[in-house]
Amino acid sequence: MMTPIMHYFQNDGGQYLQYVWEHLYLSFISLAISMAIALPLGYLGSRIRSLAAVCTAFTQALRIIPSLALLFLLIPFIGTGMLPATIALVALALPPLLINTILGFNEVSPLYKEVGTALGMDQRQLRRQVEIPLALPYILNGVKLALVEIIASATLATYIGAGGLGTLIFTGLGLYNMTYVVIGGVSVALLSLLSMVSFDLVIRRMKKNA
Repeated sequence: MMTPIMHYFQNDGGQYLQYVWEHLYLSFISLAISMAIALPLGYLGSRIRSLAAVCTAFTQALRIIPSLALLFLLIPFIGTGMLPATIALVALALPPLLINTILGFNEVSPLYKEVGTALGMDQRQLRRQVEIPLALPYILNGVKLALVEIIASATLATYIGAGGLGTLIFTGLGLYNMTYVVIGGVSVALLSLLSMVSFDLVIRRMKKNA
């Protein structure tokens, strides 16, 4: 198995890097959009109970929709390519981001807010210097979960022409060539593992410094 893998990298290394770039680009664009939606909404949800209930119901509804099914549902309306893949991945990333953001701000003890108020902080200062730093480990955990799910699920984007490492996997399956499948699958697994370990280290360091 190692010989054909080495042969692939020697002859098609540039193509492989293109697949990695497409995969990462799609993943981080989807993560950025989902964070822009989920973080403000999650903060408001921690303040307004009715909004938190709506967010929870919304995330539960999103969880029951398979990513592949959502991809194919979007095709008749917006075609194939990056756009439907991004929408599907954003929908996949919203639940862990929303839930962890709401949880993070709800876990901030009122005692810290009282101390900040006693020191003369206004609401903006409390939010920036007390609430966000204390909620950040929970938020980063949500970002970690969202990114790992996005990277793993972005392989399905190949079905609708969005490229990425899934191209190697599905090409290998179509040609009965396990070399492509192994390269694509291991690459996706390593990217997911690297993302998870990196966020775990950052979260651990933040908790120590808190």
